[in-house]
Amino acid sequence: MRTPLSVVIGAGGTGGHIYPGLALAEALRRADPDAVISFVGTERGLETKLIPGAGFRLHTVDMIPFDTALGAKRYLLPAALLRSGAQCRGILRAQNARVAVGMGGYPSAPVIVGARMAGLPSVIHESNAVPGRANQFAARLTPHITVAFDRSRAHLAGGKDADTVGMPIAAQLATLDRNALRAEARHAFGIPDGARVVLFNGGSLGAARLTEAALGLAARWRHRPDVHLLIKTGPAALDETRRRLGDSPVAQAVPYLDRMDLAYAVADLVVCRAGSATVAELATTKVPAVLVPYPHAPGDHQTHNARVLSDAGAAHLVPDGETTAERLAALVEPLLADPSRLAAMGRAADPGNHSRAADLLAAKVISLAKTPNSPVHEVEFTS
Repeated sequence: MRTPLSVVIGAGGTGGHIYPGLALAEALRRADPDAVISFVGTERGLETKLIPGAGFRLHTVDMIPFDTALGAKRYLLPAALLRSGAQCRGILRAQNARVAVGMGGYPSAPVIVGARMAGLPSVIHESNAVPGRANQFAARLTPHITVAFDRSRAHLAGGKDADTVGMPIAAQLATLDRNALRAEARHAFGIPDGARVVLFNGGSLGAARLTEAALGLAARWRHRPDVHLLIKTGPAALDETRRRLGDSPVAQAVPYLDRMDLAYAVADLVVCRAGSATVAELATTKVPAVLVPYPHAPGDHQTHNARVLSDAGAAHLVPDGETTAERLAALVEPLLADPSRLAAMGRAADPGNHSRAADLLAAKVISLAKTPNSPVHEVEFTS
């Protein structure tokens, strides 16, 4: 009897790392229905809900962020990484894993360390235009590097040999036909006939800056039947946002969007952060956007992500500090009044490989599983 393919994926912290990991897991299952896929994360991130909720096993390890804001605690990082790496080595052996995958973010680094300890091949995927510290480190442990955007190659050890596979996104977005789904989407959200929809999407936890600007626009546009705001607040801000909206006829607040295909189908314009998954989804679905990069992202990587679309003319980039209702109104009102401009922005987006990135990455993982004696890089653990 054939031993099932077993793959352990390190993904955690935020949805920007978790959702691509889940897209990869689904692609591996499509390629090999008998594959055994499990994840490694920590007890602190969204992975504790999202990964079990998607039907995959989550193993947790002790790890601390690759964050200079830790101060003196950063000197604990090498010990924490070795400890969590040893935990991952045990998990990889217990799962009879043949390949380890790191999707970026500090919860994934121990998986790559554990694979090195266990003598297993590993592959990393860098989702941002400017890599995070975890993958900058992990790239020194494996020659198998994949990236979502070409421009991140220059920031990774061995990046010149990286494969640009795109950003793994959910199958329902990779094949989305917005026009075919639009009527269903408008019905699902109760959008009034004739109203153009602006979707505010602050990421998996919401964004206070975007929600505040949306509330200001809801007040400004209260008597406009031709505009409707769909505001994703995150769970924490939902009640207060709904209280402030009151009985607004032009806006609604939701804590979460579990059908992003419907959200993108209903939106004429998206105002959102510039996480790598969001940028890839926008490029693939060709939804025009106003991108407001999170200003405290490590290496300002969201600004670099946003420029992938704004440089192409597919989005407008607005700094976080300038994102007010007044600033957005001046930008958005002319766009909503000119459907041809919105359509041109959508056409300007380069979808790249994002729609098939999950399958491309899965193929690489399966190929590595067949050649387990892959070379590894020497590495030093430093603070």
